[in-house]
Amino acid sequence: MCLMDFGKLPNVDRVDFRLPPDPDMNRELLASLTPRRGPGRILIGPTGYNMKAWVGKWYPNGAKDKQFLEYYGAQFDTIEFNVTHYRIPDYATVARWYESVPDDFRFSPKFPQTISHANDLGVSSGQIPVFIESLMDLKEKLGCSFIQLPPRFSPRDTPVFDRFLDHLPEGFQLAVEVRHPDFFKENAAAEVFFDLLQARNIATVITDVAGRRDVAHMRLSNQRVLIRFVGNDFHASDYTRIDDWAERLERWFGEGLHEAYFFCHEPDNLLGPELSELCYQKFKAVLPEVQMRSPKKIEQPAVQGNLFDF
Repeated sequence: MCLMDFGKLPNVDRVDFRLPPDPDMNRELLASLTPRRGPGRILIGPTGYNMKAWVGKWYPNGAKDKQFLEYYGAQFDTIEFNVTHYRIPDYATVARWYESVPDDFRFSPKFPQTISHANDLGVSSGQIPVFIESLMDLKEKLGCSFIQLPPRFSPRDTPVFDRFLDHLPEGFQLAVEVRHPDFFKENAAAEVFFDLLQARNIATVITDVAGRRDVAHMRLSNQRVLIRFVGNDFHASDYTRIDDWAERLERWFGEGLHEAYFFCHEPDNLLGPELSELCYQKFKAVLPEVQMRSPKKIEQPAVQGNLFDF
């Protein structure tokens, strides 16, 4: 079970959940992209798959733990894959992941904390190539990985991140999540960081969570974006927020965005599939041509009634 405590509040009734306007540079960036082939793609999914509570709703009755990823892949086409944040997987594990999901599935692995939270982002440890090599057996099912930098990592540490990027293979898809407040204020150091992302073809992670509205920064840096949406047990604001995201994604794809990952968090991960289903419905209504996959609840077999039951 995956919990996301960052930015959580005990009560969200007074939170202003309106998305901020786009930075001026977004339109210029999108206009500069190589025109996409086709209508683009939105990948929607929860975080984690090892959820017994989903059996009988999103997984078939009687599903075993070892089958959960297979059933998850049948429902969703991506996953915020936090398991890799805690350990580097071995090759047998990665091969099993690969075989468990369909061809259109894309994993979004999170960099191990032994890399992301090291002072030099793992450059001296030798773990970066080990982790990257472990992911290669996901082949075409490896989507955009992401690294979550610790709150102490500020725009002044941009040279450290630049050196980290030197250790990634060419063409490796990466997005970065930053949390230090200085990244979201007008200052030259923050601009240097976001300019680096654009120059090195690194995507941004945008987090929409109640207690830290600044991390919903709306800054794009290449042809894709990763959005981490933290719901509040289907509070009324969850519905209006999804409407706002549908409108924003409609604009971005209209201006040239290629791809968006939309990861759905709910408390204790219980309602992540329901939130994913709602997102699909809302997004498909405004972007009918954009490729996305719809999750569907498991249809329960009808129970044969007794002739003499009243």
